[in-house]
Amino acid sequence: MIRVGVIGYGYWGPNLVRNFISSRQFQVLAVADPRAAAREALARSYPGVLAVADPSELLARADIDAVAIATPVATHYDLAAKALKKGKHVLVEKPLCMRVEEGNELVALAKRRGVTLLVDHVFLFHNAVRKLKELMSDSIGKVSYYDSLRINLGLFQPDVNVLWDLAPHDFAIMNYLFDHDPEHIEATGYCHVNAHLPDIAYVTAHYQSHMIAHLNLSWMSPVKVRRIAVGGNRQMVVWDDLNLEERIKIYDSGIEFRPESERLAIVPSYRIGDVSSPRIVHREALGAVVEEFARVITEKTGSIIDGSQGVRVVRLLERAQAALDRSLQAARTLTS
Repeated sequence: MIRVGVIGYGYWGPNLVRNFISSRQFQVLAVADPRAAAREALARSYPGVLAVADPSELLARADIDAVAIATPVATHYDLAAKALKKGKHVLVEKPLCMRVEEGNELVALAKRRGVTLLVDHVFLFHNAVRKLKELMSDSIGKVSYYDSLRINLGLFQPDVNVLWDLAPHDFAIMNYLFDHDPEHIEATGYCHVNAHLPDIAYVTAHYQSHMIAHLNLSWMSPVKVRRIAVGGNRQMVVWDDLNLEERIKIYDSGIEFRPESERLAIVPSYRIGDVSSPRIVHREALGAVVEEFARVITEKTGSIIDGSQGVRVVRLLERAQAALDRSLQAARTLTS
């Protein structure tokens, strides 16, 4: 039995605690949160779990083997580093940290101490994403685009902008599906609520394979949409995560490209085929993340959500943020 403590009992922390308690491989000993209301909520739901205000009190306990961190992003590095230095296995909510240098330090620290460092990129354990990976290997063909619409009304974050809140999901999925980083990233955004934190962002990533990925990220939409389209030369796939009956639709459609010498004279021909919707077995992806955490701890093996993969996502976020900063500065110059 792996004895675990959870730091942070706000938005994501209760989900972590619930899944750890449901697991046969973990025993939740303590939860740390500085807010009295959060500790009272924990006591009502799980009276047998110790609630403490100071994360240091949790980290100092010798009877805790592993720690899950679900706190604001700016605190991830400091808390994870302290836990790793005490020889505890660590699962960090996405993104891993705010800077690539911090991520590299955490990966090196985990390696030196011989402990596990994972990042909760939960969508990599969603069965729809696994199906997308399978289709890319078997039937989609050469991918030309990845198009993501990830919008809703809030939740506005006090410490990160919409890019750092929502794009980690897509960057992790893109790394998993395509296994190589983009050559160039462009980004633009707008600040409507907070003058310093964009609440709408558009990101475009260009790959050497001539694939293009576009992300539409927003906290300002009146409706919640979680939809990804992947287009190949043999099939096109749409994943609508809010469509519980038909999460994935496969379009047996494509474009027949002509030889280079004929393209000026002959337009491409279009192939329109059937539409199918494979059954996607429902399971809570976070439960699979918890299972993965236990597996890596006990088997001491690699993982698709290990610290190095977390650093890859932070690197893409940094590149997108730099492009977003340039765009915002240009917009301010034009309007000043």
